[in-house]
Amino acid sequence: MTTTLIRRRSLLLAGSMLLAVRAVAKAHNGTVHVTVEKLAFTPAEIDVRVGETIEWTNRDPFAHTATVKGGWEVPIPPGKSATHVVAPGDTVDYFCRWHPNMKGRIKVIA
Repeated sequence: MTTTLIRRRSLLLAGSMLLAVRAVAKAHNGTVHVTVEKLAFTPAEIDVRVGETIEWTNRDPFAHTATVKGGWEVPIPPGKSATHVVAPGDTVDYFCRWHPNMKGRIKVIA
C-alpha cells in the first residue's frame, strides 16, 4: 500500500470513530438529561424538540448555571437538578456563568 492510501484510510477510520463517539442526548419521556460533572456538561451538544425538557444534574460540589448570553439562565445547585422547557428559538450556545470554560450547545430539531 502507498503512504497516501494508508493516510486516507487512517483519516477515514479516525473520522468514523469520532462520529461514533460524539454523544447526542436522546429524549426519554420528553426529558433530555445532561450531567454536570468535573466542570463539564455531558453531553455538551444536545438535540431537542420544542416542548421537551432539558434536565441538568449537577454532580459537582459547587454551583453551576446554564447561561445563554443575552437570554435565559438556569441555576444548577450542587447535588441537585434544574430544568428548562425548550422553546422555539432555543438553538443556542450556553455556558456556566461561574466557569465560562464550561460550554454546551442546544439544537432545536423538527
